This record gives sequence, C-alpha cells and structure tokens, in this order.
Amino acid sequence: MDSRNWGGKGTSPLLDLQQQGQSVWCDSISRSLLDSGELRRMIAEDGLRGVTSNPSIFEKAIDGGTDYDREIRTLAGAGFSAERIYEVLAIKDIQAAADQFRALFETTGGGDGYVSLEVSPHLAYRTRETVEEARRLWKAVARPNLMIKVPATPAGMPAIRQLLGEGINVNVTLMFSMEHYLQVAEAYLQGIETLAASGRTARVASVASFFVSRVDTVVDKLLQEMESRAGSAKEKERCRALQGRAAVANARLVYRKFGEIFGESRFLELKRQGFRVQRPLWASTSTKNPRYRDVLYVETLIGPDTVNTMPLGTLAAFRDHGVVRATLDEDLEDARQTFVRLREMGVDMDAVTHKLQEDGVKLFADAYDRLLSSIRSKQQAVLSA
Repeated sequence: MDSRNWGGKGTSPLLDLQQQGQSVWCDSISRSLLDSGELRRMIAEDGLRGVTSNPSIFEKAIDGGTDYDREIRTLAGAGFSAERIYEVLAIKDIQAAADQFRALFETTGGGDGYVSLEVSPHLAYRTRETVEEARRLWKAVARPNLMIKVPATPAGMPAIRQLLGEGINVNVTLMFSMEHYLQVAEAYLQGIETLAASGRTARVASVASFFVSRVDTVVDKLLQEMESRAGSAKEKERCRALQGRAAVANARLVYRKFGEIFGESRFLELKRQGFRVQRPLWASTSTKNPRYRDVLYVETLIGPDTVNTMPLGTLAAFRDHGVVRATLDEDLEDARQTFVRLREMGVDMDAVTHKLQEDGVKLFADAYDRLLSSIRSKQQAVLSA
C-alpha cells in the first residue's frame, strides 16, 4: 500500500509489514524512549516487535543528554567504576524494554518481543571471554526475551554455538557477506542440535543480523573512483549503473540461501521438535546517500520470516510514506548479475565485506571507549565536588 493514505486514516505501513511476515524492531534505546511512553505507543500503534542496541546507541543515549546524570553521580559516589556504571545503566534500560515487550513475547510463544544487549566489542576476537560475558549478562538481565549480541567474527562462531546449545538467545551481529551468513547458519544449526540432544527446551531464539547500507557506502565509493578514472562514456555509465545496487543484491541472495538452508531435512527434523528458523535481520537500514530514497533498505527487503530493525528516523519515514509489498524474492537473477558485473569491474566483494566487519568491530569499540571516557569525566566531577 502507499502510505500517502496514512496519517490517522487507514493502516500504518509499519503494521502492514506484519502482513508480509516481517517484524519491525527499533534500532534505538534510551531512558526517554522508555520513560515517556513512546516505546509503549510504538508497540501498540506501529506493531513494534523488538529493540536492538549496540555500544554506539548507548553512547548517544547516555552521553547525548542529561537523562542518566543523576544516576551516574549516585553510582560514582558509591565507588563504581566507569565500566560498572555503564553496565548498570544498560542493564536497567534493557530490563525495562524487555518488560514492555513481555506480553508480546508471551502471546507469540517466544516468536517476537526481544531486546538485544551486546557483549563488549573488545571481546570480538576472544571466544572464551565472549561466552563468559554473555552468560553473565544473561543472568544479570534475567529476562527470557533478552538476546545477547555476539559478532560474526571467527572467534564469535564457537561462542554462538556454545551459547545456543545452553539455551541462551543470540543475536548474531556484524554480518556483511554470504560467507558470514553460511557460517552463522551452521553455528545456529549446531547449537540447536546440541540443545535438542540434551532434551532441553526448544524455546531458544536467534536472529542473523545482516548489515545493509554500509555495503553500498563502500562499494559506491569504489565505483565513483573508477568512474573518475574511466576513459570512455560507456565505462563511466557502467560505473554509475552499479551504484546503489550491491547492498540489496547482497541481502536478497542471502535471503534465498536462508530459504534453502531452512527448507532442508536437517532443519525440518528440528522444526518438528519445536525449533524455529534463525530469521535474517536487516540492520544498518538507514539510507546514508541523500540521493537514495530514505526508505530504500526497507521497501526492497520485505519478505516472510525476516526482521528489519530501523533507527527512529527510518521508522518515522516508513510510517509516513513507506510502500509495502513483497520484494525480497524480486530480481534474483539481477542480484546475481550485479555481483558478476562488480567482479568484472574489479570490485573484490570478499575484501570489501571482510574490511566492513573489521571496521564495524572498531566502530563499536571506539563508541564504547568514548562512552566510558564520558562517564569517567562525570565521575571526576562528582568526586572533586
């Protein structure tokens, strides 16, 4: 539907995504979102079905205003370290959000209503420490609709298998390539096979968070550089024609592979025991290029058994003018040909996606460090007063 009919009349396009089998999650959390009633409103009116967080989001929430200052002063006065203060604040927000989604979680039988909390980004390349921190956070939050976010790094894969095998919900993050996806899907299957063999509950859940817009940001830059060096008008046009296409093609090919993997007998036997698919979650869905439609990475990635986690601005834009129809299975041959043409142009997508994951880990680690630095500054202000 075209949401120009929306605005108090008819149905919100965000609600219409549910009719296509897609869950809308919010890629944001803050004390004001929780305390103002806005999160509850979005659950009731927009059909919001989950929340994702990461160190960058918490940095903006805690460092971007004064909502947390009184609590930081209290904790600092009690002698808490900056790391401990951050964790107390984050856990409190995650618990509050999980409680607001608890009714949805129960009515869907654990199908939705999840809130995600990420392990420290400094543990991205350390398996044992990731498992230990995930277990500790799972116990501290103590909510069945929590998902622990673990990056899809080589060290993350055994951690993902271990945690799922223990019945801990996992949101696998920082995925950019088909290779990442295949490894994550295998880790999920091995994890739930371990859980099934133990005879424990099948009510474990996982999503595979596949980042979208960042792929176009990098590939478009490479293509623009090639265009500037191209010797003919035809070569320049080839470069322009491929811009803004890699990210959606990448996600659509992963979605096709998802359908194949979870349609095979290996998973179908687990499904009969009550296990669910590991849904692809489209992350990084805000549009970075102002030349592209602001809901590009929502409208082009609509299909069953998926999640789209949107920043507040993208949620508002899609509510206002999003167009809803099944699109994930469209133009699959064109998606394949996009990758063929990129390879012919000399774009090494393996190198691009490997670098994107490395950069993603660093971005989250840097945000985490900035947040701790800000908390330490507020600590000093309290202690020196």
